[in-house]
Amino acid sequence: MSLIRKIRIRAATSTALGLVALFAPPQAAWAQATSPDSQTGADSSQPQEIIVSARRREESLQETPVAVTVFSGEALEDRQITQTQDLERFTPSLQFKPAGQLSGNSAAAVVFIRGIGQLDPTAAVDPGVGVYIDDVYVGRSVGGTIELGDIASVQVLRGPQGTLFGRNTIGGAILVNTREPDFDGFSGRSRLRTGEDNLIEGSTALNLPIASNLAARVSGGFRSRDGYVRREFDGLRLGNDNVYTLNASLKWEASPSFTLLLRGDYTERNENGAPFVFAGINEQAPVPAIASVGAGCPGATIPFAPLTPGNPRFGAPNVPLINDPRCANDFYNRGPFTNGGTAPVQSTSKVWGLSATASLELSEALTVKSITAYRDTDSRGIRDADNTPFVILTTDVGAQSKQFSQEVQLQLDAGPVNGILGAYYFDEDTNERASVPISFPPSPPVIASILAGGPGSRDLQLSDLETKSFAVFGELSWEVASGLELTGGLRFTEDRKTYQGTVLNLFPSTRPDPNPLPTLAIPQGGPLFIFPTPNRETFSALTGSASVRYQVSDWLSTYVSYARSFKSGGFNTRYNAAPAGNVPIPFDEETVDSYELGAKMDFGALRLNLAAFQADYQDIQLIFRAGPVPLLFNAGKARIREFEAEASYRAGGFVFDASVSLLDDDILSITAIPGATATVLPGDDLPLTPSFQGSFGIAYDFQLTDAMKLTPRFDGSYTSSLVFITGSVPEIEQDGYFVGNASLTLSHEDGWKLQGGLTNLFDERYLIQGNASLATLGYAERIFARPRQWFLQASFEF
Repeated sequence: MSLIRKIRIRAATSTALGLVALFAPPQAAWAQATSPDSQTGADSSQPQEIIVSARRREESLQETPVAVTVFSGEALEDRQITQTQDLERFTPSLQFKPAGQLSGNSAAAVVFIRGIGQLDPTAAVDPGVGVYIDDVYVGRSVGGTIELGDIASVQVLRGPQGTLFGRNTIGGAILVNTREPDFDGFSGRSRLRTGEDNLIEGSTALNLPIASNLAARVSGGFRSRDGYVRREFDGLRLGNDNVYTLNASLKWEASPSFTLLLRGDYTERNENGAPFVFAGINEQAPVPAIASVGAGCPGATIPFAPLTPGNPRFGAPNVPLINDPRCANDFYNRGPFTNGGTAPVQSTSKVWGLSATASLELSEALTVKSITAYRDTDSRGIRDADNTPFVILTTDVGAQSKQFSQEVQLQLDAGPVNGILGAYYFDEDTNERASVPISFPPSPPVIASILAGGPGSRDLQLSDLETKSFAVFGELSWEVASGLELTGGLRFTEDRKTYQGTVLNLFPSTRPDPNPLPTLAIPQGGPLFIFPTPNRETFSALTGSASVRYQVSDWLSTYVSYARSFKSGGFNTRYNAAPAGNVPIPFDEETVDSYELGAKMDFGALRLNLAAFQADYQDIQLIFRAGPVPLLFNAGKARIREFEAEASYRAGGFVFDASVSLLDDDILSITAIPGATATVLPGDDLPLTPSFQGSFGIAYDFQLTDAMKLTPRFDGSYTSSLVFITGSVPEIEQDGYFVGNASLTLSHEDGWKLQGGLTNLFDERYLIQGNASLATLGYAERIFARPRQWFLQASFEF
């Protein structure tokens, strides 16, 4: 890491510590971003025991040797956290971004924890951070953007979770737990919000007891809001919200020893498109030059037949930097909230799931638990990547995914000895269609058509993907002496992946998809870049973890831990030309070894949790470029070091929360790949890995009457500079920024609340997504966050 960057880290740290010291009361200098309330209806202004399930059993946060951030349902509402992507503002080391690169879908999540995740949200690549809904793994990135409505808690587990949670939790895991039915009586809650950009948002949840041992819970919600980026071409508002959710659950306590919990969830989004805007064009890249020559841009040149030397349009790829609408250049920059594209755009998804969780107590010490689940995802995203009227790059990606999973656990709770033994099965089938109108490759017929004002060509990629995963795992904790606990666990995982693709280029681009599909590859006289036969790879790994926890005193728990995890490999599915041998290019698994020291302190009103770790990240799946096509290769090795702190102070109606993370990432080596160009070099930063993240929140309950209180709250977060892709592209890099939210809540003990507030209070202009391919395609795009927004909300519990 450079000296300048180290100085910036120290300066940012001093600033954060100063802010904490300035706002904290004399009794404490820190406060914790985790919620102390994991129980519905508890008073968030008073200290409460926090219960987590980071080790697949319920235990106190302060006694768990894992770095965890916890939010109760009430804390989510207090901090204006309505979607999983909002969690990054208050969670150390977490980056949760919408509209994953190349997807065009606003709901495609890109998640990183402690510098480890996955940029590519397409079906061929697994996530690096596992997202779980009620203990069920969500296999696709589109399903990872979750509406946080009727939620009991959200837990963010930082660091590899390869023993108990398994596949693709190499960076960490996010556990979303919905509220369960309650046998005690009929109850409910309802919320309605309005605000800027014609925001209308609401939700209702009902608890319905049916018998003394049978209860149901149903909930639903919706959000409608205008987009904040306007397209010049047709006035369409991008970045709009149009989403609704439905959830239902049924809990049956058949006997004191047997419980069955059935759950279902449904989320649908029908939105105009991700709010990308122009970030830049490389005027010397081939594709913008081809488009400009075809449009008649004065002085634009290309070196492709049928043009020949002597023709004024023949020459090295170049677009003059003049303000002429026929020229694809940086004059198409329309600012942060105006889009210059003309291609169709769309962002839609339907995600639903069913699960059954059965728990049987065999004895006081042994419990068997079964989790059976099915999930279905149907999504489509269309984006005009260059954000200009030219056909430089447009992507239309649709996918249908079906997954089934079964997990069986045998849990042991025998006083000083606790353990879990389990088996896991996962089966996912995905069909993906990607259509990419692109003025490339520069063959004479394509160039001649473009010069005549006609269409270019279109890449069509149809992928059938199947993943079958098997795992067995176990972990044992033993309190060998008073306050001293030893824990060890292992997991064996085998992933079997199958890919069958139909990949070709269509000219002209206006041709419909072939029906029937061609079945012959280029060596057989057909048009397909790869043979349309099944390709199979098996990836297996033995991962594990170990920890030593020592309870030094009633208020101090310390631990040291080691964890190893892996992320499965797969096949590259994008091709603009035939790969060697006309077979798809595979990539292997990546691994991480993490070493961590931690201390958790509880002084009653004050809690302080600290963690420091080093992660050795090997065989990193990095994006290389083969012409215009992004390909994954295992070609990197990195070391990541970090310090994290979370604290909370609660006393007499005063609430103060804070968190900080300091991260140092070093790319140690990059392996050269013949025929492909690396997008990152040693010395570059890993994507979505800011060196500093800090947040704080402050609130106070003013008791107006015995039954009514008024609570002002302010939340602020600072993130240092970060990059969104591998490599350095200044057009889509974000400098450090601070975001503040403020609210005022009037609440009554009868259950009603009135709330008003501002999000992005200081109207900070900052990026939440960026992507670029400047060498061949020549474009860069980015998404800015919404500007300042006001809201009013009324809610009632009964």
